[in-house]
Amino acid sequence: MNSRMASLQSQSVPLGWASLVFLAYALVAATTLTGAVAARPNVLFIATDDLRVELGCYGSAEAKTPHLDALARRGVLFERAYAQQAVCNPSRASVLTGRRPDTLKVWDLKTHFRETLPAVVTLPQHFKNNGYVAIDLGKLFHNESGAKPPIPFCDPRSWSEPSEFAEGPHWRDWVVPGDPAGPKVKVGAVQCLDVPDEAYLDGRIAAAAVSKLGVLARKGEPFFLAVGFWKPHLPFNAPKRYWDLYERAAISAPVPERMPEGAPAIAGHPWNELRGYAGVPKQGPLPPEQIAELRHGYFACISFLDAQVGRVLAELERLDLAKNTIVVFWSDHGFHLGEHDLWAKTTNYELDTRVPLLVAAPGVNRGGGRAPGLVELLDLYPTLVELCGLPAAAGVEGRSLVPQLRDPSQAGKAVAVSQHPHPSYGQATHMGYALRTARHRYVEWRELTTGVVAARELYDEVSDPRETVNRVGDPVYRGIVREMEQEAREVVARGGRWPEEKARTR
Repeated sequence: MNSRMASLQSQSVPLGWASLVFLAYALVAATTLTGAVAARPNVLFIATDDLRVELGCYGSAEAKTPHLDALARRGVLFERAYAQQAVCNPSRASVLTGRRPDTLKVWDLKTHFRETLPAVVTLPQHFKNNGYVAIDLGKLFHNESGAKPPIPFCDPRSWSEPSEFAEGPHWRDWVVPGDPAGPKVKVGAVQCLDVPDEAYLDGRIAAAAVSKLGVLARKGEPFFLAVGFWKPHLPFNAPKRYWDLYERAAISAPVPERMPEGAPAIAGHPWNELRGYAGVPKQGPLPPEQIAELRHGYFACISFLDAQVGRVLAELERLDLAKNTIVVFWSDHGFHLGEHDLWAKTTNYELDTRVPLLVAAPGVNRGGGRAPGLVELLDLYPTLVELCGLPAAAGVEGRSLVPQLRDPSQAGKAVAVSQHPHPSYGQATHMGYALRTARHRYVEWRELTTGVVAARELYDEVSDPRETVNRVGDPVYRGIVREMEQEAREVVARGGRWPEEKARTR
């Protein structure tokens, strides 16, 4: 009995050591894996709505944006970034799927991209599928504000948990004193009240983002936190202190006041978005005092937005997350404030298609870089995938901006492509394709049923940066027009895409 016990004990010694060795190996492996996960950069993906290139860091003499200017100083500012369509739903669907509007077949405010490409993997979904926590606070995809697609616009499968602050019409973001439920119908285009930031949606989104960052910091998992601010979209309402940053009389008037000389009527629109608000004339020009008030309100909203971005970035720093978090700031498209006798977006002009784009990637870029090359918003998808070391996503049409983040002087694209249907809302009859090169903007308006070119535009962005004269009939530009016509045929044939081999060599 004793000899048997001794035999068993002698056999158990090597088994015990083997177990210890295995456990030690497993512990080291787990520690290594945990460290690798922790080292994966986080992403803070900040979106804004209707913000044209009107920030201090972009040279605006009027906008007061200290927090975004500070972000630009520690990241790379893309001087010529372009949206693929200057209206919310198509632009956001394009950014978040990495595909062009013609590929998605999304050109309006009603169509969900999953109606046309059900299996597409969105940018946050790709991060979620690769071990990230994907969170949506605010407006990232289009907001559900009347159209009811079969899938919620906020696209639940893209996120790790339900979206917050993502739905509803913009006009509901309005303070009705004594009634927290807000207005029942669309009211005015401007509002100036002495209220706290949280009285409006963007203040509450910033507060939620600050809180969520604390939760994410404690968990220690890599995250993709999307924060979608709703301003400076109409209505132009911000707490009074942001209005007080500006003297209305000192804010410049819109220039130019008229459509470009020689521009086709199809290039403009009757600014129905603005005219839908109470107190705005349903037809005809606006009185000068209303123009001044609206422009004042837009700038107040920009500064309100800037303050909310500052709150989120300050918390990122306080939690010691900034050193391992890629920060992206972008707008879905630009905006007209009376220039060209236009209000809002939905054109192919520079003011509507050019957008602010800031990217701060720790360890990749040096602060304060300015990238002059042409880029497109759909380039963000492959850029973030590369920066975070994720597997490439299939079908993405953008091109990574990592080379320009490392060296902002690197060449961008030869052409940035934008498009927009006409009329802007309702049943479209034409599609306008805009090709923006380093020097020119060429636009073709094609009949949707026949493909016949109904009108053309050409603007010299160096000699005429305000786009005041359509040069398409000018003999001096005849050669440029012929070249751009051929390039437009290629773009249309490729579903809005510029041939990559040309983009590399031109």
